[in-house]
Parts: sequence; C-alpha cells; structure tokens
Amino acid sequence: MRTIVIKQEQANKRIDRVLKEIFPHVPMSAVYKALRKKDIKANGVRIKEDYTVMPGDKLDIYIVDEILDGSPQDSGEFTLNKGFTVVYEDKHILVVNKEQGIPVHPDREQSSNTLIDLVQSYLKEKGEYNPTSRSSFPPSLCHRLDRNTGGLVMIAKDDDTLKIILDKMKTREIKKYYQCLVKGVPEKESAELKAYLEKDEKKSRVFVSDKKTRDSVEIITRYMVLSHQDDIARLEVELVTGRTHQIRAHLAHIGHPIIGDGKYGTNAVNRSAGAKYQALWAYKLVFDFKNAGILNYLKGKVLEVEPEFKTKNK
Repeated sequence: MRTIVIKQEQANKRIDRVLKEIFPHVPMSAVYKALRKKDIKANGVRIKEDYTVMPGDKLDIYIVDEILDGSPQDSGEFTLNKGFTVVYEDKHILVVNKEQGIPVHPDREQSSNTLIDLVQSYLKEKGEYNPTSRSSFPPSLCHRLDRNTGGLVMIAKDDDTLKIILDKMKTREIKKYYQCLVKGVPEKESAELKAYLEKDEKKSRVFVSDKKTRDSVEIITRYMVLSHQDDIARLEVELVTGRTHQIRAHLAHIGHPIIGDGKYGTNAVNRSAGAKYQALWAYKLVFDFKNAGILNYLKGKVLEVEPEFKTKNK
C-alpha cells in the first residue's frame, strides 16, 4: 500500500490520469482493476474511476509496490510488471515464474492485482484474451502457490488444456519439485517422509502428526540434500501428495523448518538469516505424460528456474 497527498499542480484531474503521472510504469489495467475493486481511497473513502482529485487529497493506494513501480515496456516485449516472468508459452499453456509476496488469486489480504489478474492483463494486451467476450476463455490457474512462495505456476489458455493438466497432476504425470533452505542438516541425505496432516481453517494453518486422526489425511514428501553450510541446508523437495502448506509443515515436523517461515519456522533463526520471505521456490516441472491428447508435444519437457531466495544464505 502507498499513501500520497495531491499537490496543487496535480489537482482537478481524474484519478486514473493522476496515478499514471505519479507512477508512469504502472499498468493501467492494474489501476482500473483496483478502482473496480474499491482498492483506492481518497481521504478514507473508497472512490470510483470518475473521481476528480483536489489539492490536499490523501490517497491510499492498495496496489503492491512491485506493480506500482513496474518496469516500462521495452523492445516490444510485454513487461507489464515485476510480478512474474514468462518461462514457457504456447497457444495452450503459459508457465510463469511468480515472484514472492504476490498471491496467485484473491485472498483476505488482497482482492486485486493477484497473479491471475496480472496474467489476464498480460494476455489481454497481447490480444489473446478479451474479458468482454463470452467466447473468450479466461486464463485459469492449474494449481496454486502460497503468497510468499516463489516459482513456477501453470496457467491454461483453454478449457481442454485445464482439464488435461488437472488430470495429469492427479495421476502424477506432471511432477513438481521445490528447493528450500532449512534450519539444520537432515540426518539422511535423502528420504521419503510419511505423516498425517490436519487443517485448522480458523487458525489458517495445518498440523502434522505421525498418527492418523479422524480428520487428517496422509501426506508424502520426498527430499534430497543438495548442499549445506554451517547450520543451513539446501534441499530439493518433491511433493508426492499436494496438501496445504505440506512442505512447510512437514519439514518443520521433522525438526528442519524452512528459513523465513513465520508460521512454522523459528523467529530467531529467521531474523538471523535476514529472511524477507520463506526460502521456498517451486523451481522445476517435469511433464512425464503417457497420453495427453492436444498436449502430447509436451511429453518429456522439463522447465526449470533458479530460486531467488531473499536471505543472507542463498
């Protein structure tokens, strides 16, 4: 969120024009989305697109800083914001590398300028998506990442692709790998961990136990130690089951919480590591298809990015 006070030379203009003058690199689609969602206030009151600013108006702008200060477009490429970069794209599917701190969809903290909003704006400017047309398929997330987890996210551009991707994740013909930094070095270099996870909606967290309870589900998490320095290890993690907060809670359960994790980690360790976000990145996708119909051409494809951990121990 950013707060600004309108100066005399900025007054008597529409809110959208003023915001573009103050933030020249912000995508206008993000501005209009925020106005529609009532995420911009003037003097504490939510405003609409036709609001004319006056001298001394105090504007509260609920758009993430990365979007307000986004990079300008250059060399004909679409660089709408710093929220994601395109890793792979064709007529059926888009795979992006999401930055940390951006939710993939609206949540209790943020109703607009989420990853799906940014992706739809990106495809709209490319001419591949028309939100006013009933026949235009709205680009759809195939899976989710936590707000503070960075990495690869798949977005379907048509209904058939969405159905295929969801099915292939269910049958584990698409494998997802993560890298993370954890406190301590696991005793075994690699292992398959099994436990039971129970979700507490009221507390917005999960609990992991070695014993089955009435409301718990089995979780399976595989890890391999890639390297370690002092008391911090870098792991590659493969999700066999994909439950809410599974990696974070499961690793904390065995005594190796993720660095920077404010919910399942250790505050003293997080402060010492200088972690801005949890050191967890969805860094690799493997398309291990058997028969994927229109997506058969992706069989054997591997997409991989370098994790961008914001800690002293990268």
